[in-house]
Amino acid sequence: MRTELEGIFCEKTFLLDIDQALPEGSTRQLVNSHRKHVVILVTKESHCLGDILMKAYDGSLDVDIQAVAGNHDTLGTLTGKFDIPFHFIGHDGKSRDEHESEMVAVIEKYQPDYIVLAKYMRVLTPDFVARYHHRIINIHHSFLPAFIGAKPYHQAYERGVKIIGATAHFVTNDLDEGPIIGQNVIHVDHNFSAEDMAKAGRDVEKSVLTQALSRVLEDRVFVQGNKTVIL
Repeated sequence: MRTELEGIFCEKTFLLDIDQALPEGSTRQLVNSHRKHVVILVTKESHCLGDILMKAYDGSLDVDIQAVAGNHDTLGTLTGKFDIPFHFIGHDGKSRDEHESEMVAVIEKYQPDYIVLAKYMRVLTPDFVARYHHRIINIHHSFLPAFIGAKPYHQAYERGVKIIGATAHFVTNDLDEGPIIGQNVIHVDHNFSAEDMAKAGRDVEKSVLTQALSRVLEDRVFVQGNKTVIL
């Protein structure tokens, strides 16, 4: 159950009253409905980042984008058009741990509520995932659980599927298997190459990610085990 409250009250006393009313073993959480802050991580592809930036700019996505960080500098110009800081943190010549520690140093400056992987094409270490438990939102370019891992459009092409899709999910240590927030699909046929599928799939990817992010920002997504409840 999700209930919205307004007014002045003592949070501690309110939660004690709730605990007395709920059955044993129940869980509850009181969340401040402030405007959420996010940091977006990117690589080179612009469609997901661009959609989030535009929707934040026109107000259809109620979010404060504090910064964008990337392991390539490709999207710095796009980010700068919206007067949002861009941090280029290259990974060449660095271990995964070294690169991530530099990413963490930038992220911690902003203290975001959530981290959004807008086509950030790197596998995160367990330490990074644990630091931001159920606060990292990823877009995967397949209709999970099908085609986990790298090059899902090529996997879909080889399998001869007739639909392709995208999945937004919270990141866990199990690659592309975290709690699912949102999904959608489009139809394809035998005329589509893997590259055609990837091109067609970009619109699905950006819409699924933005819709999932909107639900999370509105405190409508609750994680239970490896599933989500969306209200």
